Amino acid sequence: MAQNVVSATVDELPELEGRTFGPSGWRPITQEEVNLYAQLSGDDNPIHIDEEFAASTPFGTRIAHGLLTLSLVVRHMRQIFQITGASMGINYGINKVRFPAPVPSGSNVRVHGRVASVTDVGGGWQIEVPVTFEIEGVEKPACVAELVLRYYR
Repeated sequence: MAQNVVSATVDELPELEGRTFGPSGWRPITQEEVNLYAQLSGDDNPIHIDEEFAASTPFGTRIAHGLLTLSLVVRHMRQIFQITGASMGINYGINKVRFPAPVPSGSNVRVHGRVASVTDVGGGWQIEVPVTFEIEGVEKPACVAELVLRYYR
């Protein structure tokens, strides 16, 4: 169940600087999704799709692609970070991304974050939002990333 939900209008964005949000609810990353991502991205590294090969690695099992994990941020953020009244919202970029721990296929992940900064970009706001993906039962995070988002009036 999602907690600490941020819900604001686009004009209230400057007031959110420093606010934390989340965590989102837990969500499994299935082997079917890993296989589909491998097919779509062309990243068919056997650590992701070959059960026998993956069992022989230090991970001991198939793991999700780091970029697959990161791509699920939108689904998680919808639960815990809601901006209304914007004519458009876009992913402007990512300043930093790290994948400290592998996500074994079938693991549950969730996201929490913070609005680090809010900058006027003429007609809207740019926000820098560090987010952390947790893996259920694992101390190290799966992914830490600093998202750069823009919301226009």
